[in-house]
Amino acid sequence: MNQQQKPTQRNDVPVIPLGPRRGGGPMAGRMNAEKPKHTKATLFRLMRYIGKNGWLLLALVFIMLAVTGADLLGPFFQAKAIDTIYIGACGHLHVDFDAMKGYLILMGVIFVCSAVLSYFQGVLSAKLAQGTVRTMRNDLFTKISHLSIGYTDSHRHGDIMSRMTNDVENVSNAISQSVTALFSCVLTLTGALVMMIYYSPAMTLIALVTIPLSIFISSKLAKFMRKYFIRRQKLLGQLNGQVEETVTSYKTVVAYGKEAESVEKFGGISSELRTCAVKARVWGSIMGPIMNFIGNLQYVLVAAAGGWMVLNGRGVTIGSIQAMLQYSKKLTHPINQIANQYSSILTALAGAERIFEIMDQPDEVDEGTRHFAEENFVGNIEFKNIQFGYVPGEPVLKGLNLSVKPGQKIAIVGATGSGKTTVVNLLTRFYELDGGEITIDGVNITELPKEELRHLIAIVLQDTVLFSDTIRNNIKYGHPEATDEAMRAAAAMAKADLFIDRLPDGYDTKLAESGSNLSQGQRQLLAIARAVLADPKILILDEATSNVDTRTEMHIQEALVALMKNRTSLIIAHRLSTIRDADVIVVIKDGKVAEAGNHDALLAMNGEYAKLYSNQFAGIAT
Repeated sequence: MNQQQKPTQRNDVPVIPLGPRRGGGPMAGRMNAEKPKHTKATLFRLMRYIGKNGWLLLALVFIMLAVTGADLLGPFFQAKAIDTIYIGACGHLHVDFDAMKGYLILMGVIFVCSAVLSYFQGVLSAKLAQGTVRTMRNDLFTKISHLSIGYTDSHRHGDIMSRMTNDVENVSNAISQSVTALFSCVLTLTGALVMMIYYSPAMTLIALVTIPLSIFISSKLAKFMRKYFIRRQKLLGQLNGQVEETVTSYKTVVAYGKEAESVEKFGGISSELRTCAVKARVWGSIMGPIMNFIGNLQYVLVAAAGGWMVLNGRGVTIGSIQAMLQYSKKLTHPINQIANQYSSILTALAGAERIFEIMDQPDEVDEGTRHFAEENFVGNIEFKNIQFGYVPGEPVLKGLNLSVKPGQKIAIVGATGSGKTTVVNLLTRFYELDGGEITIDGVNITELPKEELRHLIAIVLQDTVLFSDTIRNNIKYGHPEATDEAMRAAAAMAKADLFIDRLPDGYDTKLAESGSNLSQGQRQLLAIARAVLADPKILILDEATSNVDTRTEMHIQEALVALMKNRTSLIIAHRLSTIRDADVIVVIKDGKVAEAGNHDALLAMNGEYAKLYSNQFAGIAT
């Protein structure tokens, strides 16, 4: 059986599938162990993305050819203009002004055309960059939307967001600034070499002496620098994760007086990022000056060789020497240009590696192909010999067996970490079983498409999940086609209409992030209204009334009784007083069902449930 990626999670932490979760995942501290991908493979994949904008790329290549051609013609006509000045037979200086004028006009036209084409080259380059990163960003977001719960639960969310924002932006900058330069460099190198051979093969060989030295030094420096740019991007992701975690958990940080500790932790990551960024910038900046020195050395060698050839009558003119000097610069300039932009190229490649790393993650497993007709739903749920652990070799559930009959209200209780929420996570297939099977009306849930399976289920979590949208759209989240009348009826059933009608904009009130402009109890009421409107076949409640006052709880309990009528319901109970009227109370201990029965029967058994109830009744936390 294919397995979802599982987090290194020891206790039974609820997974929230309906929106962004807060804080980092349990494996966040392992980020430093990530190994970077190969540069060549990353560059190849990046070029494939660039190639998706075919007509833009072709137009850009065509313009670059024209710009490069114009750039190479400049020294050619400059040499011709210089050679119109010559010493005649009598030792007098002569100037062919008509020819010089013609060459100067041609040079002017070439420079104007080059400037205009360079403008359009910049425009097309920007469009290519934005088109490429738009495709990449969409692919990345789509991939994130199809990742397994295990992956998102085991990686810091700030780091995932950093890949979507910072890393994609770095790729965009590199494409707009460096891709054009790379194409131009190849064209310029080729053209300059051809023109140099045309003027003087001997001087061309002298000019090429410094090229191996440039390649050797740049490759060694690149290999040394690359680790700093990879590390910098990882630290930036950690920093974003720390900020996101602190901001979203700010009340907890303040309540425990951890402000100083939080600042110190942030400062530690920030200081490490500063050190790494300085090293990356310093080593990235060294490349340019070294390449410039080698280029100047080549210039001196070509000038000296040309002067010697003129003095010794080797058929070289002053104009051709000037052209050779210009072309030798054009021969080394592309290498210098790449060297000067190497830091941004490395940053982009490091970011692209991190982006592709997420894209290479397997999608959530969904091999189900069997259609389940809702009209035939009965509500028999069977957990048969369930084996599951978040960490290999450390099982949470060890042969759990549980039967849920149609319309039953089943309460699941147990100590923290016993596996209560895990049972629900497996029923919704947020994680895949290690062994055993779960069936609904005799159908193994692995045979059902996850979308159909989850459409049968509505979940009301203890930690509510609301979106930055209107109250109307939040209630309709699970049933967008519902009428406003049905939505209002659901709100009334959940007792949410009592506060919604008092709001200035009513159901059109825009919620802040996570519904922070509402009280905790009001957010819970909206979550219940959403479940009511979804009209599920199976209802899952994770202590749905734990965040409301006693009076509101009474109203909600009344609504939940109506909601659970004729529905198969699973209640994860923390406060045992809320599940006294459950049809069956299941006590989980050591990964198995230890006891099962109604409230009175379990108390009479004086077993695990009685201990839990007694401790809670006495005010002792379990």
